[in-house]
Amino acid sequence: MLMKSKNELKKNKGGRIPLIDPAKNRHVFYLNDADELRFIKLFHQSRAKNKSQFITSCLFSNPVKVVEIDKARTDYYMRLTTFFDQFRGIGHNYNQLIKLLHSNFSEKKALAFLYKLEQATIELVGLNKKIIELTQEFQQKYLR
Repeated sequence: MLMKSKNELKKNKGGRIPLIDPAKNRHVFYLNDADELRFIKLFHQSRAKNKSQFITSCLFSNPVKVVEIDKARTDYYMRLTTFFDQFRGIGHNYNQLIKLLHSNFSEKKALAFLYKLEQATIELVGLNKKIIELTQEFQQKYLR
């Protein structure tokens, strides 16, 4: 009869697989109410899985991710982007309109309509400059 080792005789009783290097040392610290609020705020901003992971990353100088999402900035940027897309759409319609004016109207009528269109285009150019200025200002202030 073959001799079986002690490990082979033990049956698997189930449960968790034991960790190679378990964390068994515990440290306790106390915070006042103001520090607790600040700690919780930083913890939520870091999006760490649990508080112990957050604390160890802070203690051992691992980079702590703090993600701050400002809804107002996001909304402003989205609206500015859609406004610029609409401006580009106007440019596309502008080209089609000029083709239609030259093909469907006499030269005098086409020139009269083109003059009105030119005035509207000047206003659009001013708006586009404002869009570009606001975008650059937004990038300088908030997107570093």
